[in-house]
Amino acid sequence: MAIILIVGLNFYPELTGIGKYTAEMALFLQQKGHEVHVITAPPYYPYWKIQPGYQAFRYRTELWNGIQIHRCPLWVPRKVTGLNRLFHLLSFALSSLPVVLKERSKHPDFVFSVAPALFSAPLSAFPGRNQKKKNWLHIQDFEVDAALNLGILSRIPIVERLAHLWEIKVFQKFGTISTISGSMINNLKNRQIEEDSIYYFPNWIDPNAIFPLIGKNHFRQTLGLTPADIVVLYSGSIGQKQGIETLVEVAGILAKHRQIHIVICGEGPAKSELLKLGQGFENLHFLPIQPHDSLNELLNMADIHVLPQKSGAADLVMPSKLLGMLASGRPVIVSCPIKSELYEIVSQVGITVPPEEPILLAREISKLAFDETSRNKYGALGRSLVSERYSMEKILGKFEEKLMKLKSSKIP
Repeated sequence: MAIILIVGLNFYPELTGIGKYTAEMALFLQQKGHEVHVITAPPYYPYWKIQPGYQAFRYRTELWNGIQIHRCPLWVPRKVTGLNRLFHLLSFALSSLPVVLKERSKHPDFVFSVAPALFSAPLSAFPGRNQKKKNWLHIQDFEVDAALNLGILSRIPIVERLAHLWEIKVFQKFGTISTISGSMINNLKNRQIEEDSIYYFPNWIDPNAIFPLIGKNHFRQTLGLTPADIVVLYSGSIGQKQGIETLVEVAGILAKHRQIHIVICGEGPAKSELLKLGQGFENLHFLPIQPHDSLNELLNMADIHVLPQKSGAADLVMPSKLLGMLASGRPVIVSCPIKSELYEIVSQVGITVPPEEPILLAREISKLAFDETSRNKYGALGRSLVSERYSMEKILGKFEEKLMKLKSSKIP
């Protein structure tokens, strides 16, 4: 049994993104008999607004399934910009510091920090060479690279150099650094992180919770769609990295095919602009983010899943929403460069197109829409892939084994 302190900006009850995975990991560890404490912020993602029942600038402690959660004040900008994001992260780093120091004084076996945490991660790590084994950094997103490629940070040489120097200094405080894809592991190696310190820790899916359904679908009925209609679904956050505006262009291109409907389900800072762009398209529908217990039915409303991305983000992260799409047994079309890990994975079980190419995306959608045999083939291949390689029990089980080996190890 180990005492584990988790420090991360996002946690339960956030339904999507990093918070979902951190909460599932914490619950898994607690159910295996470990003592788990969490330092986090009030829930705000993907709405970018503090959710009902929580306050932005108050500390609170709560208990969830035996896990003690410490909520720390957080500033959430009304308009999400590059500079605002930095202040947003800094607010959590500063507000969480006294709580981190208090919890660290209880000498947990591990402090598990979840990035993006440019400011808070180094403050949560135990200081000293002999304490590095206790410090684990899990990278869901290389935030410096993403900020530069998406224009959130200016590509001024001195800015880039200082940002990467800071990042390396942060990494050096951790005995183990994990991340979610092979390309991101290579990114760590290119930053001269020792291979022995790197751990492959991909996101996961519970194939018993997301699985193919047949019969009537509540979401189709709500939108007035018939079983003969072809639903092309994007479900996830709507922000700068996703490039969801491409789907509005696709809706225009496919307007002549009246039976093809594009559904966008989710929330995020770019949604209001997307709603404006999508006005007047009869084949384009929007849904709000859905509760967790409706996720399987939501994903099963699709005949085809789509995952658009912007060029700058296409191989910086491994989109976690892809796993649910594949587990639903429906085919996927993903925007990604040919020379990318995402392409290597998806091309085995689905269809890929270059990022930000609405004409090519529309062409592949229309081909698949009228080819039920191919849809069934790709759906079965995707379902098989995630069940074999990305099941929750397998990935989290190996992670727990790694923790126990580190705990029993005498190597500093």
